[in-house]
Amino acid sequence: MERTILWGFLLIGIVLMIFSLRKAPIKESITIFLLTAYFSTFIGVIVERNKMVEYPVRNLQNYFETSILYEYLLLPVVCIYFYKSTYNSRYPSIILQCALYTSVLTIIEVLLERYTNLVKYNTWTWMHTFVSLFSLILFVRILMQLINRKDSSH
Repeated sequence: MERTILWGFLLIGIVLMIFSLRKAPIKESITIFLLTAYFSTFIGVIVERNKMVEYPVRNLQNYFETSILYEYLLLPVVCIYFYKSTYNSRYPSIILQCALYTSVLTIIEVLLERYTNLVKYNTWTWMHTFVSLFSLILFVRILMQLINRKDSSH
């Protein structure tokens, strides 16, 4: 069952990525994708090395200890959609939407941890997931705002 879920997530991730890159500006989408993948990988390795969370069934498990599907595809794509949905929003709305996106991702992870062998919490909890995702997604959003401000000043 876990392999089927992983294949389903891969398919969903690819389809969502294709649709997210079809809309302009593609430069921003690619930047968000790469920044999110970079920072989530950094955080994921620290969390996994400290055995806070494990991924018993994962893609390329002979090469990676973390969930590369999540860190390199799914989360970056979600961040693109978050950025685009908050592009013209004010800060209170950005915070609220970030909490909503983070809540959905956290609920999905909790369900996967409870009912599958894809995620296993050791010292990790759903609150760690919520806080780390919220912080990461908001950080990338603010970083993109700073990058865009710098670009427009030239």
